Order: sequence, then C-alpha cells, then structure tokens
Amino acid sequence: MPRSRSLIRPLALFMASWMLFTVLPVGTVSAALIPTGELLPQEGSGEAARAKIRSLLAREEVQARLRAQGIDPAEAQARVAALSDAEAREVARRIDALPAGSGAVGVLVTAILIVFLVLLLTDLLGLTDVFPFVRKHR
Repeated sequence: MPRSRSLIRPLALFMASWMLFTVLPVGTVSAALIPTGELLPQEGSGEAARAKIRSLLAREEVQARLRAQGIDPAEAQARVAALSDAEAREVARRIDALPAGSGAVGVLVTAILIVFLVLLLTDLLGLTDVFPFVRKHR
C-alpha cells in the first residue's frame, strides 16, 4: 500500500503535463480569398469526360455487351450527350477507378478457400472423410 501511494504524485504530475502538452499546441487558422476560377470546375473538363465516355462506347466489344443487355448503343450515346458536366466527370472518374476484371481471381481463390475450410471442419467433426491427414476423434 505505501508503494502505491508513492507512485500517485509522479503519476499525477505526468498526467497533468501530458494533458497540458496535448491541449497547448493549438493550430492557427488562416482565411484567404479564393479566386472564382479555382472554385468553379473547368469548362472543358465536362466535354473531355464526355469524349472519354464516347470513345469507350465506340469500342465494338462494349457495343456488343450493350446489345446483349438489350441497350441500343445509339441510345447510350444520346444519354451520354444529355449528361451534365458534373455527371460526365463522375462517370469518367468511376470508369478510371474500376478494375478491368481483376476481381475474378480473388473471388475464385476465396471460394476455393471457403470450400476447403468447410470440408476440413466437417472432417474434423467426423461428419465426412475427405482428407486423409485429419485424425478422427471417436
């Protein structure tokens, strides 16, 4: 008990200094005027995004995929032309961010791993006899 009382004062001093140093360094905030050109999006960026989407829709494999889903490629082009600048930029950004078929391998590996673990668990419980390396407890 006396040892714990001797630790209270240094611990209290440490905690007080810790709280002081975490609260003390308050950052300063500065305000400045922003020109209108920086705040508003660039005029050509919406058209550039539409051109990117149009070039993607012009590819034969994309048109074949659209037809397979029952979408007329000409109607898709008309809808791209009707997009606002913000919508066109968002669609172009999403196209850039999407991986091109990279998820298939990961899904396949995950499915195989889940099947293996389920079979291993049922083998350990004695419900199946799939793996010869699993010792059965009877």
